[in-house]
Amino acid sequence: MQTLKVIKIGGNIIDNDDALQQFLKDFATIKAPKILVHGGGKLATKLANQMQVEVKMIEGRRITDVDTLDIITMVYAGKINKHIVANLQAHNCNAIGFSGADGNTIVSDKRPINTIDYGFVGDVKQVNTEALELLLNNAIAPVFCAITHDTNGQLLNTNADTIASELAIGLSKLFKTELYYCFEKNGVLKSIDDDNSVITSITTENVKALINDGIISDGMLPKVNNCIHAVSNHVQKVCIGKPSMLFDSNTKHTTISK
Repeated sequence: MQTLKVIKIGGNIIDNDDALQQFLKDFATIKAPKILVHGGGKLATKLANQMQVEVKMIEGRRITDVDTLDIITMVYAGKINKHIVANLQAHNCNAIGFSGADGNTIVSDKRPINTIDYGFVGDVKQVNTEALELLLNNAIAPVFCAITHDTNGQLLNTNADTIASELAIGLSKLFKTELYYCFEKNGVLKSIDDDNSVITSITTENVKALINDGIISDGMLPKVNNCIHAVSNHVQKVCIGKPSMLFDSNTKHTTISK
């Protein structure tokens, strides 16, 4: 079985073009089969403000009404995705941009209304691997944005961390899958103000204590939950940290395991 690397980059890398260009240059050098998943950065909010569309956020999560869905589709699946794909081609990395609708790769259900109506937000239901297997076996890198679909013509805004996790799980029957969450921090930190306070190892056993102690909280909580979900479902390796962890084994980062 070949090893597949599923790599998710956060908005902080997308918002800094120098950081993005360096990452894409490095990503192009990875020889193993690979998938890149990207978030949206601040560009969608900037465009919404320019178009006088109100940006609604609850607990850090975007409320996606019809106008907002139009904007994030343009930004995520259009501007950002094609910018990344074009620059990978410039580094001799053959890539194809994807939303979940393309090739019917990721099917989601619209999130049900409980206490909050998130609008057109999708929760991943199914990953279809046929098209991806064909591309990966022919040295083509899929580049996924944070948009999926419901098979009835409706696009859905979907968390990019979740997309990365579900892709790694879905492809684990065909590859030895490794999942990497790349962002601006060195990993999961004991103290958010100390970049050197990296927790180098988290397991499914000790994660509850870290959550109860408030060490894992806020935006890191759903990310770590996606990691635990992945390692509990046949993903071989899950890491959180700066992109340099992909290329230098001495880079301090967090590894999550069963």
